[in-house]
Amino acid sequence: MVFEKGTSSTQSLAREDSPLLPNHSQSGPLSSVPKSFGNILIAIVGAGVLGLPYTFMKTGWLAGVLMLGIVAGITYYCMMLLVWTKRKLESDGYVKIGSFGDVGFLVSGPAGKAMVDSMIVLSQAGFCVGYLIFIGNSLSSLMSESKGKTDYNSLQSPLLAGSKILGIAAKPVFIWAVFPFQLGLNAIRTLTHLAPFSIFADVVDIAAMSIVMVEDVLQYLKNTPYLEAFTGFSMIPYGIGVAIYAFEGIGMVVPLEVEADKKHKFGQILGLAIFFIALTYGGFGLLGYWAFGSGTRDIITLNMGRNWVTFLVQLALCLNLFFTFPLMMNPVHEVVESRFNGGQYSFLLRSLSVLLTTIVALLVPNFADFLSLVGSSVCCALGFVLPAAFHFIACRKDCSLGQAIADVLIICFGIVFAVIGTISSVQQIFSSTVQG
Repeated sequence: MVFEKGTSSTQSLAREDSPLLPNHSQSGPLSSVPKSFGNILIAIVGAGVLGLPYTFMKTGWLAGVLMLGIVAGITYYCMMLLVWTKRKLESDGYVKIGSFGDVGFLVSGPAGKAMVDSMIVLSQAGFCVGYLIFIGNSLSSLMSESKGKTDYNSLQSPLLAGSKILGIAAKPVFIWAVFPFQLGLNAIRTLTHLAPFSIFADVVDIAAMSIVMVEDVLQYLKNTPYLEAFTGFSMIPYGIGVAIYAFEGIGMVVPLEVEADKKHKFGQILGLAIFFIALTYGGFGLLGYWAFGSGTRDIITLNMGRNWVTFLVQLALCLNLFFTFPLMMNPVHEVVESRFNGGQYSFLLRSLSVLLTTIVALLVPNFADFLSLVGSSVCCALGFVLPAAFHFIACRKDCSLGQAIADVLIICFGIVFAVIGTISSVQQIFSSTVQG
């Protein structure tokens, strides 16, 4: 294994809103405890929360809460495994380890770095596909409402949208309308000028979630629907996949730990942040399902009534994801250009990446179903399997028997669930397509 001490093998690949986070240089100012806590929230909380009420409807509210709690606990442990592995490598003399890819390179050489980079690319691109599905469904919903239509069931299929533009289903029209603008945004070499939109995205997320939760409570008080606590074991893999997606943020753990002022408290800060996020996710999912019952949509905002507040919430969320898209695609462009163009800027490769992402979004009918697919496959490997594997390899001589067994169990669980969860998610996607 060759690694030049004192250097970093790759740039940090952030999950979401990375321009808000400082570069992982030890020479810069370090993050205080409150700032570290806020940065963890930024790195993890994303649009996936909007699909949790639908997931609770699929699994049952009690099963959904339990799955969120279990996934939150495993996610925290695997994030700490990555931190412990980094610290072990630093104790061996390696310095300036600034990213997940650096850890992979030091532990498993170029193959380890390649695995991390490829998984992060697939997850980032998967997030962007979900964003396009959300934008297409939401704008189609707004058009349907403006025409007095209320049947959202048809919005799940790009071939049978509830409204049409020049005789063409509205959802694919809106997705294709976004395409040329994304070509321009993704052509930007540096994302510094897009950083303000990251702040806008965070404000919109908090405001939208608050408004939706208030709307859920009001709806529940008006009409209490029939609710199921547990729908069956067949939906468990589906629900776990969505939960894994919602908590995905492993790519930012190492940079955040590097930038933490009080590194000895980072584990406590991370645990508190994960606990807070789990409570927020659980409350959001419960309120959404309790409000609409079996009528809960794959995107909870589609359930909200017709008024100017609802219109602004959906439009703001679309703008949020529209400007977050190029931030999320940036790691994809970096890896693709590094692999196929010697690390040099290539507008052609960037355009092809955006085009492929758009085509996939057109083929997937349901937002939450796609979240489950990405969570079950890519995010499971990235967030569970690789951290446990790297920890086992790097620390096997120093860790206890219990820790070694835990690593092996997590690796086995991740691999088995990735297969079962992916199959379940694909079945749900095809089911939604047929029903549409």
